[in-house]
This record gives sequence, structure tokens and C-alpha cells, in this order.
Amino acid sequence: MKRLFFYACLLLGTGFSSHGQSGLQAFPLADVRLLESPFKAAQQTDMKYLLALDCDRLLAPFLREAGLEAKLKSYGNWENSGLDGHIGGHYLSALSEMYAATGNVELKKRLDYMLDWLEKCQLKNGNGYVGGIPGSRELWDAVEAGKADAGSFSLSNRWVPWYNIHKLYAGLIDAYQLTGNEQAKRILLKLSDWCLKITSGMSDAQMQQMLKTEHGGMNEVFADVAALSNDQRYLQMARRFSHRAILNPLLHHVDSLNGLHANTQIPKVIGFMRIAEVGKDAGWKDAADFFWNTVVDHRTVSIGGNSVSEHFNPTNNFSSMMESREGPETCNSYNMLKLSKHLFLYSKDAKYMDYYERTTYNHILSSQHPDGGFVYFTPMRPRHYRVYSQPQEGFWCCVGSGLENHGKYGELIYAQDQKDLYVNLYLPSVLQWKARNLSITQQTRFPFEEQSTLTVELKKPQDFAIKFRYPAWVEAGKLQILVNKKAVKVKRDEHGYAAVRKLWQDGDVITIVLPMQTKAEILPDQSDWVSFVHGPIVLAAITDTTGLTGLHADGSRMGHVASGPLYPIQDAPLLVTENRDFAGKIKPVKNKAFTFSAASLIVQPQYQNLEMIPFYQVHDARYMIYWPFTNQAQLRTRQALIKSQEEARLGLDAITVDQVSVGEQQPESDHRFKGERTENGVFKDRHYRSAKGFFSYVLKNPGKNAVKLSFTYFDGEKQGDFDLLVNGVLLQSFKMEGKGAQFADTVLPLPDELKTQQTLEVVFKAKPGRSTSNIFELRLLDQ
Repeated sequence: MKRLFFYACLLLGTGFSSHGQSGLQAFPLADVRLLESPFKAAQQTDMKYLLALDCDRLLAPFLREAGLEAKLKSYGNWENSGLDGHIGGHYLSALSEMYAATGNVELKKRLDYMLDWLEKCQLKNGNGYVGGIPGSRELWDAVEAGKADAGSFSLSNRWVPWYNIHKLYAGLIDAYQLTGNEQAKRILLKLSDWCLKITSGMSDAQMQQMLKTEHGGMNEVFADVAALSNDQRYLQMARRFSHRAILNPLLHHVDSLNGLHANTQIPKVIGFMRIAEVGKDAGWKDAADFFWNTVVDHRTVSIGGNSVSEHFNPTNNFSSMMESREGPETCNSYNMLKLSKHLFLYSKDAKYMDYYERTTYNHILSSQHPDGGFVYFTPMRPRHYRVYSQPQEGFWCCVGSGLENHGKYGELIYAQDQKDLYVNLYLPSVLQWKARNLSITQQTRFPFEEQSTLTVELKKPQDFAIKFRYPAWVEAGKLQILVNKKAVKVKRDEHGYAAVRKLWQDGDVITIVLPMQTKAEILPDQSDWVSFVHGPIVLAAITDTTGLTGLHADGSRMGHVASGPLYPIQDAPLLVTENRDFAGKIKPVKNKAFTFSAASLIVQPQYQNLEMIPFYQVHDARYMIYWPFTNQAQLRTRQALIKSQEEARLGLDAITVDQVSVGEQQPESDHRFKGERTENGVFKDRHYRSAKGFFSYVLKNPGKNAVKLSFTYFDGEKQGDFDLLVNGVLLQSFKMEGKGAQFADTVLPLPDELKTQQTLEVVFKAKPGRSTSNIFELRLLDQ
């Protein structure tokens, strides 16, 4: 009976989906095999990375917390600085996905080995718990007693422990679903019951307070557990793990996302959607859909990514996107694709697959180096670059999701509704449709050719429809379908698909012709920046290969950021055109496949030889994705404005020794944040932190050349009385009168005895009965 249930789950696709008869089902990942293509190459590269990792080092945090002796020491980087064990959870998912996608038995052996040791740890703990979070026992005792202090990125001074353990839950679900491993299910249910127990005494208000801390998709996994166990207690737990501060505005179609940490919110919304599926709650589905539309239509750049330094920028101001070295985060797109998959299978609407295709080609595929290594941030800033992880060094969140991304390209190429086949993506692949005892082979060089050919293989004729996605980038009336070289009538249905229904014979061949054109896409805020897209493929130009500091990241805490010099935006290629007439002036380069030129638009002679190619082919280089533009009348004004803004920005950057973007997760974690009775938030689209107790950061001064400390605060608060201390030395006391009501920048000289210190702990400490002001940015300066 269990085996029958397992195969029923496989037919429903990832996440034990429950869409009802009107929805779609994904095919099991094991039933789709990739053929030669950039995606197959990326899959194989990812598999090598997976096999380069050491299971015993990934397991070390779990053994440590269970009181068992580890065979090898833990990996470093994020794996021994507070997020210990999170990659182990991702690794379970990645092994399961890659094994399903390839059948490589070594991956299955590793998965079984990981699960064996995780169960030993669970048995040793004796209460159902297993995890690698430092100080696990003390942490969860505090949670069970209702005494855990919740901040945005910490719980009882542990770095996002629910986010961390969510990766293990998800990995166990994937191991059971994708490989049928009963041991994974056994561990999962015990871990789920442990969670029910330690939260059983918490009121809903206490739960909501705890959910201020980033917690990944804990609501999603409990909805999954409810589906696989048919136990409503877990669905109720999924609802309790749903953060109402995010859900309630979405239920009322209110966009309150400005300034929020993007990848904290997206997994919550996947959970809302998952609860909607399992619990048949149309309102929560509508909330998830509203979120998707808000993010995709108003917060997403051309590659499909979103966020700046991990946070949602204002929808009416993308300037930070163009200025920052920390552009869209790969984890965000990983999770937006998961949400898109659920919404598509529920609704059949091709718009979700249009986004899925765009993001898969241009962000996900581009986020892995051809020789291995994953990207965290993809800067949109002109002439900046990306850095890549190394297997034994970098263990960022985007390494965890990166391990998964390239093993599951086959998950949505096809779908079915128990009657008909849906062809969603035009990727070389073979589908085994076991329920119909047939196979479909898709051959294409897309996007290097504008068509795809599918061959049907079956033992006896069958009547059903094959429905082809009519991409939004194909002009109306231009898509063509031929069956056995004869054109058939093409009609786009209400879901965005064109159907061919017939009695299929063995050897039938269907050719779909997909004409592409070049389009210009302005930023969502309609500012003067443009990106070029040919079909679904974002075009980029390599500008040079200089200054690629940390291209292959080491294990340092900030190694995931492309920290090389920022090249002035005023020196970047500038486009000039009237009436925003771009697309017609983008010309193919003769004798070079999928290569284009914008020479007639570029002002500067030195850039007129630049060639644009698919962004996913750009690596180890500085590049242009978005181009500043103006018209002839505004040319000098635009150049002068860019120059003045850049000189001020780069001038400050040049004298900065170290800095903290106060209130943002990674900058705070990177600078060893501590605090008591402290809150962070967004005020006038700027991140801040304040405290009735204290908060502190450790800044680096490796060259011992820092001479000043600067920070920004808001002086409109009457209660803002605090001391500023550095390494225990009082620098200055501040008393706010609440008269100015404006942002104020303060620069304080460092005493001589502090200038020689390589690390400086900066503490903002509220006076008794008072609070600090809202503090916005903190910098060490060398002049």
C-alpha cells in the first residue's frame, strides 16, 4: 500500500501537488531525460560539483549536535559560522533530484549514506530532533518554554534556525518523493512530530512573534507532510507557520514589500500556495497569485531576477539596482520558479511558463560557471561582474540552491492533465509517458534555431491532444505547427496554448516554428535604462576582463560579493536615440550566430565594436545588460548628471575601509551583529536599526588606516538618547530633541589608540529608559 501511495505521489509531481481535476500534473523527474544542450552541460557540471563534496564534512554539524564524534571536521564559511548544516539539507534535495534526472547510482549511494547518519543522530537525540544548528538543545528548549527572543535574522542569538532546518525538512521530502526512500519519510515524520511538540504550548500570538525571524518555507513543508501523511495536524501547523504580517496585505491585494528581505518572503508565499492546494483555500491561492504578479510585473529585471542586496527596492525607483554590486540574488529566482510551477500547474496559464522560461535561461543557467561554481549576486550595474563559489570553500545559500537548480531542468518541460500533453519548454529531451506507454523525443538547437521537432513513439495509435505553449515573445499569428511536414491550423487558447489533436501513429513528427524578434525592455520604473531581449534570451555585451577581484571566491565571509573596483557609470556605453526607437537599430552580426550589435546607438567610439550575445554565455568578464540612454537634446545634461552622482558615490567608496548597511541581513551577519531589545525596519525606503537595549557590529580595519567613523541617523525622535562606543571606548553620547526631523550624517574621529586596531566593535547603547535613534548606515573611513 505504501508503495502504491509513493507512485501516486510521483504522478503528482514535486511537492505532492493536489490541483484537482482541472489542473495539471508535472511528470516525475525520472521520466524526463535531457539531450545535448547547454542545460545538459550544466546538469553534468553540477553533478561533478555534487560529487566533489564530502558527505562526512557536511554531516559533521549534525553529529556534533547529537553528541556523536564526527569523522571529519565541518566545512567552513557559512557552514561553521552559525548556519551549520543548511547545505546538508540542500544536498539531500540535490542528490535526490540529480539521481532522478540521471540515474547515477553514486548519487543514490551518497543519499543513503547521508540518511543513515541523520537517523543515527536523530536516535541519539532521543526526541525526534536532528539538526546542525549550533547550541541546538538550548535553543529549542528556549523555544519550547516561550523564551526565544526573535529578531529579523536571529532567534535566541542563533542565525535563522528555522530557515536552516527548513532545508533539512525539504531534503527529506525530496528524498522520499523522488527516490522512494522510506527511511527519509521515517526521519521526516519524527522531526515533524518533534516540531509539533515544542510549539504546542505557544499561542498563535507567540508563533507570529517568532515568525519575525526568517524561517524559510516551514509552512510549505508542513503542508507537504500533511499531504503525504493525510494527517490534518500538520496542515494546521502549516497555517500556524504562516506569517500573517505578510499574508494579510496580500489577501487584500496590497503591495507592502518595499524594503523587505526578498528571499525571506518568497518561501512564505510558496507555503501560502501549498496550503491553498492541500487545504483547498482559494483565498490563499489568490494571495500567492497577487504576490507573483506584483513581483514579476513591477519588481523584476529582464533576466527574471529581483532585489538589490537581497531586498525589494521601491517599485518606482530602480536606481539602486543600477548602482549596486549586489544585484538579483540567485536564491530569489530559485524560489520564484517554485512558486511559478505551483501557480502554473494550478491554472494552466502560460504566463507563468513565459516567466519560468525567461528566468531559467537568463538567471539560473547563467548562475553556474561552465567549469563549476555558483553565483550569489548578479549585478545589473554597467561593467561589473560576478564571482563563483569553489566546492571546498563557499557555502552560501546560493550554493545550496545552486546545487539543486541544475539537476531539475526536466521538471516542467512537459505536463499532463490525465488526457492531454502540454509542451511547455523547447528543450532537447526525451519524455517517457508511462501511463500511455509512449515516448516523445524533442530535438532542437533553440535558441540557435527557431524551431523544435518532436517525434512520437508508441506501440498502438492513441487519440489525445498535444498542446504547445504559444510564447508571449512570438508575434500573434506567426507561430506555425507542422505534422508530418503538413501545416495545421494554429489557434491560441485562453491559457496561451495551441493544441493539435489527432490519432497519433508511431513515428509521427511535429515541428513547431518559433520566430524570434529583438525587443527593448525599459526598467519597471520607466527610468532611462534599457535591456535587449531576442525571443526569451537576454543579450549582454562583454566590455573587458580587468579588475575581477575574487572571481573564484575563497572561504571568507564576504567572498560571495564581487568586491573589485566599481567602474564609473559615466564611462559606460551610452545609447542615444529619439522616441526610444531601439529594437530596429539592433542588428545581427554577419557570420556570427546569435550575435548582435548596437553600434548605431552608442555614442562613444571605443564601444562601437561591442557585440551582444546570450547572457548565459558570458562568464569571467565585466558586462553590460542594462544600458543608460537619452536623446540628442538631453545628451549633455544626462552625461553631467551621471557624472556628478557617480563622483560623489565613488568618492565615498574610495575612502571607505569597511561599512555596514544597517538593518540588512547579510551585511549585519557579515559584521557579527549582536543585540538586545532591538528592532530593524524600513523608513522612507531606507533600512535602519534601533534598540531599547543595544546593538553592535565588528568592523574590519586590516590596514590599520581607519581614522573616522561615520553613520546616518534620523534626528526626529525625542526618545533617541544613546551612547556610541568603539572597543569599549565612549566616542560620544547623543541626546535627540526631536526638532530636526531629518536624516543626519555624523562623522567622528577615532582616538589614536583605536586606529591601530584591526577590528573595531561599534556599539549603539540606549540610555536607561530610552532608545537609540534609527541608525541607517555605518562606515569606517580612512580620511
